[in-house]
Amino acid sequence: MTADEFFDWGHRPENRDRRFELERGQVIELPLGGERHGFVCANACRLLLAYAFERRQGYALSNGTGLILERDPDTVRGPDVVLYTATRRFDELRSRFPAEPPTLAVEVLSPDDRWPEATRRVTDFLRHGIVVVWLVDPDAKAVAVHRADQSPLVFEGGDEWTWEEVLPGFRCRAADLFHLPGATP
Repeated sequence: MTADEFFDWGHRPENRDRRFELERGQVIELPLGGERHGFVCANACRLLLAYAFERRQGYALSNGTGLILERDPDTVRGPDVVLYTATRRFDELRSRFPAEPPTLAVEVLSPDDRWPEATRRVTDFLRHGIVVVWLVDPDAKAVAVHRADQSPLVFEGGDEWTWEEVLPGFRCRAADLFHLPGATP
């Protein structure tokens, strides 16, 4: 199946509320993540959108937006959140899958995710041009930040990270991803 065929197939009524990816032309069904997973994804998107709006540059995509990583056979992956740092107009956004890699991808572990598979996904993203990948573990309340040819950095609690060379002015604490409004951090 090609990425275009996969897009059309995934939008059939019988596939509503289901999550799929395309791996080398083969459809793979993925489980839905649950409440905790959804909250952490939304928080990551909120932080990245705030960064883009503050800088008036870039945009974030959520809900497992499909990214074309390979062609012939096609691979379409759906990271939980992505950040593009280039500026575009809304009218320039496609209704189908983008083929350009984002600057940052966020993968939030679901209750049934396994580390070998998560690590393979991170490696796949980095190999296909994504500069930074956050692998977020809601159970451990930790974030592993991956970059190509570098060991991952792990952040927990009040640990804060920045990447001036990739995301100028961006600052984030691990705890920010797990904090509910009104709750004491």
